[in-house]
Parts: sequence; structure tokens; C-alpha cells
Amino acid sequence: MKAITWHGKGDMRCETVPDPKIEDGRDAIIKVSSCAICGSDLHLMDGMIPTMERGDVVGHECMGEVVEVGKDNKKLKVGDRVVIPFTISCGECFFCKNGWFSGCERSNRNKQMAEKMWGHSPAGLFGYSHLLGGYAGGQAEYVRVPYADTGALKVPDNLTDEQVLFLSDIFPTGYMGAEFCNIKGGETIAIWGCGPVGQMAIRSAFLLGAERVIAIDTVPERLAMARAAGAETLDFRKVDVYDAIQERTKGRGADACIDAVGTEADTFASFDSVIDRVKVATFMGSDRPHVVRQAIHCCRNFGTVSIIGVYGGFLDKIPFGSAINRGLTFRMAQTPVQHYMPMLLERIEKGEIDPSFVITHRAKLEDGPDLYKTFRDKKDGCIKVILKP
Repeated sequence: MKAITWHGKGDMRCETVPDPKIEDGRDAIIKVSSCAICGSDLHLMDGMIPTMERGDVVGHECMGEVVEVGKDNKKLKVGDRVVIPFTISCGECFFCKNGWFSGCERSNRNKQMAEKMWGHSPAGLFGYSHLLGGYAGGQAEYVRVPYADTGALKVPDNLTDEQVLFLSDIFPTGYMGAEFCNIKGGETIAIWGCGPVGQMAIRSAFLLGAERVIAIDTVPERLAMARAAGAETLDFRKVDVYDAIQERTKGRGADACIDAVGTEADTFASFDSVIDRVKVATFMGSDRPHVVRQAIHCCRNFGTVSIIGVYGGFLDKIPFGSAINRGLTFRMAQTPVQHYMPMLLERIEKGEIDPSFVITHRAKLEDGPDLYKTFRDKKDGCIKVILKP
């Protein structure tokens, strides 16, 4: 089959790889009808995520048709149309039973590796390094889904792929980021990053009752999309973000702040972001946490900082004194997607939101490597890429 594979920093290829096979009785094989390039995939392309191996199949946002089912899988049948969550979860362990599917104790085949780095292992993920299980991803013609009787969500035929595909990751992630903000109604929410996850967080904040959303980015197309959703926008290269938020909130600060950027914040956003880039380049640091610092300073006393951008290692120069003295709450997670999928599918069916608004580019799988670069470099108005194997 054809698949997008990683061959080193900046080297993504579409090539022929072996077809997946049933390995466990709960597995299913999916013929992929649609998949997407996620902002998190760019961290792989940029060499930010360790333990990748040449030839690894990438991608964790996909959906399609069930073409083969393991002997113990009683919930799926051949012909079912399903969306696959990016978190691989057994459905039976302590964490899965509590709805914390991204903390699954069983699905990371390389959990000892993760434990050495993080203390405890999270769930395995599709197409996202051997640190997280070494599973082949979904930017391919076919994908093997472990624990498919827990993971795969059946979707109705009256909804298009583009309406439901993002239930696999970015819609639940953006929604979770807004939910973490404990929105009761009338709040001002500041969101850093107007990429696909940030766009979902903007709309989710409004769905949950926020009165105002202040969206921060510098890419004109992203800022325009945020304004179309009703957000106020700040271009961080043109204004001082802290001063602007203070002015718009009469000196109080935002009720909650969402970091939808993660480890690769813009190098030239501020002086500290330049220092972060130098540290990473000289192996003196693992991440670039400029946005976390700014979100802490911009959040009101006893507010919430919600972190849904991806970080991998240790964060330097975090103003923890500010956080503790002002009573901030931090909420963060890899999204337990299975928890959110049913409720968000219901919102789509009711017409409350159509996640396809974020798509700007549609292409064949073979075009994927070039579109990785287009997406990374923010060219051609690219915000979200859909690939059709």
C-alpha cells in the first residue's frame, strides 16, 4: 500500500510499505477514506520528537471503512464507516474505566521507554514515535486499529467525511481546551494560536458560553478565520499582547488562557522566544515555552491556564511564582478522545458546528510530502490539509 513515511528531519515521503495485518483478536483493518496532516505532525517533520525511525508511517487523524475484523471484536463488522481516535486505548484498565483514555495502561508497547522520560507512560498513539508505541499511522491506504472495539466510532452515512474526520483529534482537543476553562457564561477567553486546534478552541469556547474570545496569531488567513467565528484578534508582531489584553479587560486579565501552540512557538514573538530557539538549537533546552509564560502573565488572578499544545520535555524559565501567588489553575492533557467523540458527534448532527470550516487544502496521498512543507511554512493560505488515499 501507499503511505506517508518519515525519513529524517524535513524528509517526508509517500512510498510503498507492507499492508497491515490483524495481530490481535480485537483489531480491525480500516481502508482509509480520508486523513489529515496535524500541526503535531510538523513536530515530527521538524525533528522535535525523539525515537522516530526511518520508514515510520505517520498520521493520527483518519477514518474509513472496516475491511477486516479480529475474531474477538464483536462491536464492528465489515462495511462499518468509522472515525479512529488518535489515542489507542484498551477500554478496560483503571484509566480507561474512568474516562481518561489517553492514560491507558496497556496500549503503549514501549511503556518502559516513556516511563524513563516522564515517570509514567501515557497511552500509545498512532504514527507518533516509538516512545508512544511505534504504531503505524493513518496517512496511508490502510491502517491497523488495535483495541478497535473501544476506539473506532461509527458515524452516520448522512454526514460527510469532512464533517466528522476531525473527531479523531483536533475537534475534541480544541473542545477540551475550552472545557478546561470552566466556562459558566460571560467569560473572556484568550487563545494563543489560530491553527486548526486553536480554531476549534475558539468555536468551542463560544459553544460553551464564553462572551469574548481574544485570538492571538500573526498569519492573516488564520486571524481572518478567527474573526469569522466572532473572535477579537491580536497580531503578536504588531502589538504587545499583554498590554492589549490588559486594556481589553480593564486591567483584570483574561478569565482563562489557552495555549494551542505548544513547543514550536514563533521564534521572533519576543526576546524570550529568541532565547528559547537558541537553547533548543544548542541542545540546552528541549522546548520553546514562550506561550506558556505569556499566558500565565495574561491570566487574571484565580484564572485558568489550559495547555493543549504539545510539549515533550522540560520547560525553562516558567514564572511559577506568578502562578502560585495569584492562584492560577493549570489544566492540560493529551486528549482522551474516546470520551469526547460521542457528545461532539451529537453536536455535529444537531448542526451546532460543522468542523469542515477549517479545511483549506484537499489533495491525494501522493501530494502529502509537499503539503507538509506548505503547511509548515504557512504558504498558500494553508490552515488544514485533507488527503484522500
